[in-house]
Parts: sequence; structure tokens; C-alpha cells
Amino acid sequence: MRIASAVVAGGLVLAAAACGEAPKDDNNAGTGGKKYHACMVTDVGGIDDKSFNTSAWKGLQEAAKENDNIEPKYVASKAEADYEVNLTGYVNQKCDFILAVGGLMADATTKIAQANPNQQFGIVDANPGVANVYPMQFDTAQAAFQAGYLAAGMTKSGKVGTYGGLPIPPVTIFMDGFADGVAYYNQAKGKNVQVLGWDKATQKGSFSNSFDKQDEGKKVSDALVAQGADIVMPVAGGAGLGTTGAAKASGGKYSAIWVDVDGCESTPDCPVLLTTVVKNIPDAVKEAVLKAAGGEKLQAKPGFVGTLANNGVSIAPYHDFDSKVPADLKAEVEKIKTDIAAGTIKVTSKAQPTK
Repeated sequence: MRIASAVVAGGLVLAAAACGEAPKDDNNAGTGGKKYHACMVTDVGGIDDKSFNTSAWKGLQEAAKENDNIEPKYVASKAEADYEVNLTGYVNQKCDFILAVGGLMADATTKIAQANPNQQFGIVDANPGVANVYPMQFDTAQAAFQAGYLAAGMTKSGKVGTYGGLPIPPVTIFMDGFADGVAYYNQAKGKNVQVLGWDKATQKGSFSNSFDKQDEGKKVSDALVAQGADIVMPVAGGAGLGTTGAAKASGGKYSAIWVDVDGCESTPDCPVLLTTVVKNIPDAVKEAVLKAAGGEKLQAKPGFVGTLANNGVSIAPYHDFDSKVPADLKAEVEKIKTDIAAGTIKVTSKAQPTK
């Protein structure tokens, strides 16, 4: 994850040159081979969401660095109505691999993939169950469980909060794991830390109804903070920047937990980030594209499911909070990782990926 900030800072410039171009002549490959066109359709959050779109684009760029026959490019979706149009556009441009980013794109990807059975697709955060769509999913409940335990151990108010962009499985899975991690802490320590913004039992909670509008994210977290939360985990893509920005402006009144890609390497708000629940999208995308470009047939079943055991999910380093997190709490969080990976602790969520 070390170059995520470089992607954010420079990715738009690089990507602007790549965005929307038709595939170039195939005789320009650096090794003399045929260019392999890896084409990505972003969700509405855009390439600079500092979250899952940014992560997926990084994976394509990393694949291209390793194999210079791979030519990556992307097109940004401004609205959900753009999904089918953008996917179809890349089919018509004869892209070799078409990557859809985000669970909201599942229906559109299914439709276009079924209409083009010889076209290789990939999708992040969904499993359409279609033979020519390679699913990359992440059991983020596991890492979010660690984050919930950590938050419970760090709160001074006895209240922590979380909210989502929309009530969809790739979002609520984080919230489920977070709530369970807090509950596990309470059970282990005889405490009663409250979770605001999400009730796992009823699957009801707070949502910004946006993955890109920072003011909407800020509104939701402001409400949680007003109720006493001093740590907030937004699961809302770029909309969550409204929360981290407000936390920084608060002068330490509260802190945040970021998601998807290490927020200390992708956002300007590291000083208020306790940690990040990392979804290792870059490596999953990179591996899929490299395999496909190498001629390997990607199997829709089982696809890829990231877990703590295979490093598909994790929590990021504590960065600015490293000296503030007690050593015993760090050790407990690390032991939870070991226990979850070993199956000693069972983490469950209705939104967990299916193979």
C-alpha cells in the first residue's frame, strides 16, 4: 500500500491521458508482444475516492508495471445509469479484461457479461455467478472485528459510531464486524461500550446515501458525535472524507477509522485516523489481471475471497496513534487476528461473501 498516496496525487493526471481512449495499435508493446487492454469502469465515487476505486486502479497500474504488455485505462461513472453504457463501450473497444468496481455494479455487469459470453470481466465486491465474471470479494467483517475491539479499547466516552454509504452487503459487512468486535471487547473486559449508527441484529443504522458527497458524510458523523461517539468509522467511500476532515478540524474532539485503503497513505487526515480496515483490492486486481494477461482462464468459482488468513483484509498500522495505543491492547488486537485466521473466533455477517 506504500504508493497509494502517489496514486491519489498523480493518478488523475495519468488516468486522464488513458481515460476514454480506444485501444492503441498492438505493435507498440514494450516487449514486442500484443498489447493486453485492461479497462476499468469506476463506481460513482470516481477514481480519486481514496477508497475502493483508487485501490482498484492501483492494482491495474501495478499489473502494468510488472507486465509492460498490459495497458490499463479507466472510465469514470458519474451516475448509476452510466454503468451499462461504460461497460458496453469497453466491450465495443475490444478490451481484453473489463473490471467493474463496486457492488452497485453487479446487475449491470451481469447483464453485459451474459450478453457477451466470450468477454472476460472481473468485479470487485460482488459475485454475479456468471461464468465470464471473475469475482473479487473480501471478508472485511474479520478485520473490522479487530477495529471494533480496538475502538472499544480506545474510546474515552464509552461510545463509538459507524455509518455506511448505502445499506448494501459490501458496506454492512464492515459495520457487522465492527459491532461484533465491540461486543467481544465488552464481554472480555466486563465493559459496556455502545455502538451508535448500527444495530447488527436489526440491520438498521445510519447512512449518508452517498459515496461521494462529503457534506452528507459529515452530517451523519456530526449526529453520531453529538450523541457522544468519540471514534467514528465511515464506510462510505469519498463521502467519509467529510467525517475525517471534520475530525481534524475538531482539534482532537474525536477520531476516525478509515476503510478500504490505508487512509494515512491516501487521505490528508492521517493525524485523526486510529487505523484503517484494509481491503487488499490492489493485490487481488493485480493478480487477476496478470493471470488473465498470461493466458490463464480465470475461474468464476471460487473466484477470490480476501481474509485475514490470506492477507486479503487487514488493519493498517496505527501511524500517528502508534504511541497512544497501549501495548497490551495492540497485543490483544493481534491475537484476535490469529484467532480469527485459525477459526478459534468465528466472525459472522449476513453480508459475508459467498463462493
